[in-house]
Amino acid sequence: MMQPKLYLLDVEGTVAPISFVTEQLFPYARAHFAAFLTQNFNQPAVRADLALLAEEHRAEADPGVPPISTACRRAANGLPGFVSGSIAYVLWLMDRDRKSTALKSLQGTIWKAGYKTGELRSTLFPDVPEAFARWSQSARIAIYSSGSVEAQQLLFRYSNFGDLTPLIAGYFDTRVGPKQASASYAAIATAMNVAPQDAQFFSDTVSELDAAREAGWQTRLVIRPGNAAIDDAHEHARLETFDAG
Repeated sequence: MMQPKLYLLDVEGTVAPISFVTEQLFPYARAHFAAFLTQNFNQPAVRADLALLAEEHRAEADPGVPPISTACRRAANGLPGFVSGSIAYVLWLMDRDRKSTALKSLQGTIWKAGYKTGELRSTLFPDVPEAFARWSQSARIAIYSSGSVEAQQLLFRYSNFGDLTPLIAGYFDTRVGPKQASASYAAIATAMNVAPQDAQFFSDTVSELDAAREAGWQTRLVIRPGNAAIDDAHEHARLETFDAG
């Protein structure tokens, strides 16, 4: 198999421990959501995210979804009184680890403040910085995560190994499409100007790797401490470390 020209990597369970996301990032966002929305409601980007959140709520098929206030639905118009009407839905999404684009964008903005104050610092697996340095000598590196592009950039800028963003050529989130859809990987290949067969995707989730392979990509199933056990790898090559990759 030819050496890849593009290495595309998932974040949670691939380059960063799942525990960092579940035990540090998610609780931090949860604890700061209400204050953040109250203080930043007049920011255009926040109002846009709230408007998108309301659109996602309208399309929600789960009968257990909590109601969302009219004020939140009309957030783009700058109406107040939205916090109580949106927080219940935000927490409901977080409890279910839903890949909501609006939620991920809002979380990313909250995390940005935490990184800048030093309250947050991301944890990467120890083999990541050396692998990135090695791969970037002959190929490009990109990230594809359900977390927002801004959250991805923050994670690699404020890592336990320093700023790795100079080694990363591109970032993609669910705005390019769902991670279980082959069209998403076709779109990423086009955006990065690389043939699918010359690109390799690393993830700890078999369904994501299935979609990438369907799009013609090379794939690697990443096995890390703390990840869920994989009984059926669907013939994706397993990888426990980037040291030999």
